[in-house]
Amino acid sequence: MTSTHRFTLVARVSTENPAAVRRALGKLLPGGRIARGDDGFLIEATMRGDSARDLNRDLLSALRRVERRTRLRAEWTAGRTTERFFDYVPKGTRTRTT
Repeated sequence: MTSTHRFTLVARVSTENPAAVRRALGKLLPGGRIARGDDGFLIEATMRGDSARDLNRDLLSALRRVERRTRLRAEWTAGRTTERFFDYVPKGTRTRTT
């Protein structure tokens, strides 16, 4: 039996093809908040999965199927732990103490 966790995603997506990536984000993150930013999109969503790394990889892979040069800077939070990623690369973990 697999245990899934609820993650909150806060991310910045930049791309060469905003229209196509916007459509993909709408399908991948139903109920998420997607706002236009300076160089792409600011997104906030809630997703369920086994790990932040798996969710991050799945999201970026799906976006890159639409536009190869898409970049993702993401923070995934579950409970009191936040994991940061730049594209597929983990950039650190922070645990809130309060």
